[in-house]
Amino acid sequence: MTDETRDGRTIRLAQRWCALQSLHDRIDAHVERELQREHGISVREFSLLSVLGEQHDGDGGHLQMKELAAAVVLSQSATTRLVGRLEDRGLLARYICPTDRRGIYTDVSDAGRAVLVAARPTNDRALAEALADVAEDSELAPLARVLRGD
Repeated sequence: MTDETRDGRTIRLAQRWCALQSLHDRIDAHVERELQREHGISVREFSLLSVLGEQHDGDGGHLQMKELAAAVVLSQSATTRLVGRLEDRGLLARYICPTDRRGIYTDVSDAGRAVLVAARPTNDRALAEALADVAEDSELAPLARVLRGD
């Protein structure tokens, strides 16, 4: 492979990566506006509630802070601050692990579950709207089709 071919592939890869970032940012901004307007929560708050409320339901439906940070792709300190804000609003609860006093678990409260249930259709609608908005953008439309499963 020549340097020219390698550079061309590198440039195309970088362009596709920028397109993916652009699509993410546009979707994220649209969903953020809708969740804030209709439910007073951010995309990150929705994501955290969703991870805890839907993926870890029932007995033992909790995660340690480090597991939660990995699931929502935030640093542990950013996750701790986010959990603190949601806990202050009564949407989450933290408690000490009964078998390991060093471990702190987080779970969704009943109020948090209610917000999550109410916000889920808004999130889904906003995602669909954001993907439809980029349908005419030649660079982003193929990525949007992949996300929609077309």
